[in-house]
Amino acid sequence: MQMKTLALAVGLALATAVSGCSTFGPYKVFSSDYGSRTDAGYRLPSIPIYKVDKKYHRQIVAYDGGEKPGTIIVDTGEKHLYFVLPDGEAVRYGIGVGREGFEWKGTARVAAKREWPVWTPPAEMIRRQPELAKFRGGMKPGITNALGARALYLYNKRGDTGYRLHGTPEWASIGKAMSSGCIRLMNQDIIDLYNRADVGAKVIVR
Repeated sequence: MQMKTLALAVGLALATAVSGCSTFGPYKVFSSDYGSRTDAGYRLPSIPIYKVDKKYHRQIVAYDGGEKPGTIIVDTGEKHLYFVLPDGEAVRYGIGVGREGFEWKGTARVAAKREWPVWTPPAEMIRRQPELAKFRGGMKPGITNALGARALYLYNKRGDTGYRLHGTPEWASIGKAMSSGCIRLMNQDIIDLYNRADVGAKVIVR
């Protein structure tokens, strides 16, 4: 029995080393941080967090991936986003990712941050979904806005990637692949990430 326990512990340690991010034994889970609040004059509704799998609740976990503090790592397979902290830790958030045909991977940087941003659907999205044409000039900020309470704009060497890390009122989409490529977080989580991340931060999407 002791040998089996030891083998399991070794296996978990090896899995963590390979992935670079621990997915077990969180130090702290912020499940109580999804209540309603007023933010910049908008009333952000509470999220029925008990309906969201606990693995997607914001939490502090062990991290040993070698990236410096302040780096953002997006694990599209596991539907998790990590913000690297000092001392071998990271904040882990649940995310929604791009549906089939809209996935993307690579390295970028946070070029800009916006509170309660305007969402303007790109022309190709309007061609796919003509009903969005009414937002051609921009969807005004608010709790129903597609970018939610915050947005981080990702650029690479070629300029604007067109992808964002952003909030969403559609909390039920967290843990799923249903966006048009952008990475979405619950609004309470994107506010937390926004407050932690700096303009210029490295973003790695895997």
